Amino acid sequence: MPHDLTPEAPEPAGADLHWRALEGLYASAPINHMFRSSLEILGEGLSRITFVAEPDCFHAAGAAHGTIYFKMLDDAAFYAANTLVTDRFLLTTSFNLHLSKPIKGGAVVAEGRWVSGRRRVLVAESRLVDEEGDEVARGTGTFMRSRIALSGLPGYAGAAA
Repeated sequence: MPHDLTPEAPEPAGADLHWRALEGLYASAPINHMFRSSLEILGEGLSRITFVAEPDCFHAAGAAHGTIYFKMLDDAAFYAANTLVTDRFLLTTSFNLHLSKPIKGGAVVAEGRWVSGRRRVLVAESRLVDEEGDEVARGTGTFMRSRIALSGLPGYAGAAA
């Protein structure tokens, strides 16, 4: 009697299912089709976005425009915070940026980490690291629960199914 020695991959459950659905939500957002980026939820309160800074996002002086810093820092912090909220989409209520080095192109990583809050308002921070390993920016945001159910959003619902 033959035995299959290849273990079956377990079905995602609980938190892991929510995290994969958040990754699907990120991938489905129209704004994210404009950039070469991807989200990975690393665990509760932790996210990583990889991004390629290309000349089409540069300002006139040849480096990434500040909107790119904001987008990547906000997204990383947002998704780190939303790992703790399984029913509602969060909204950014404030975000502080500290830019320390121009991004001249190449691979950039945004790392997000939840800091505090679990009920109505959550705080998370993020940092951007360039391909040389230098931190180029840092940010802190506050996020609040919206009335928008995650389960009603196509990118989330499709990944959670």
